[in-house]
Amino acid sequence: MRLLLLSNSTNAGEKYLEYPKQYIADFLQKSNVTEVVFIPFAAVTFSYDDYESRVQERFSEFNVTVKSIHKAADPLHAINNAQAIVTGGGNTFHLLKTLQDLNLIDAIREKVLNGTPYVGWSAGSNIAAPTICTTNDMPIVQPQSFNALNLIPFQINPHYLDAHPEHHAGETREQRLLEYIEANKQIYVTGLREGCMFLVENESLSLVGNRSLRLFKYGQEIKELEASDDFDFLLG
Repeated sequence: MRLLLLSNSTNAGEKYLEYPKQYIADFLQKSNVTEVVFIPFAAVTFSYDDYESRVQERFSEFNVTVKSIHKAADPLHAINNAQAIVTGGGNTFHLLKTLQDLNLIDAIREKVLNGTPYVGWSAGSNIAAPTICTTNDMPIVQPQSFNALNLIPFQINPHYLDAHPEHHAGETREQRLLEYIEANKQIYVTGLREGCMFLVENESLSLVGNRSLRLFKYGQEIKELEASDDFDFLLG
């Protein structure tokens, strides 16, 4: 299984997919990928056509063709024949519901478990986890369940923030995740800061990026882990 799971697509002040483009290029080229099936269903306030065009503009820089699944006459056939699968960010609930409604969850999971490279950012990384319960998104639609692709045995919280804005009386991200592990004592949660990503290759997990990661587990102190640390324990 080969996964590249990004916290975010774009760093503040940069062009779209600027910071991760070389990581994505290297990841796909390692499997000689020349065309990807793109899943745009996290988009809500802009069209799937526009989403495909934005991703294609960047992927053209490393000679990879982007084919959005929303244009496929047979979406299941498109997944089953994909060289690689790429899932963009946006609203995680909208993304998961659409994949469930199209009966694509099991097909994507089987395809990736059998070696097809998978790239996701933000919502696209959320759905690689067992559930979407640690997304930051508002539930604007109701999926059939919160169960996702379950490609990794731990949860991701993308765009992890430490800040508690002045005069803001609501919960911090840390407090929200502490609530989650209180109700889900058996599972690890990773707070993946922006500009960072997980790489899964050869049954090994590594953190890529120049920022540390926050690790949450019931009954344990919150930990800060660096890219140099061993993350394989998260794969069970």
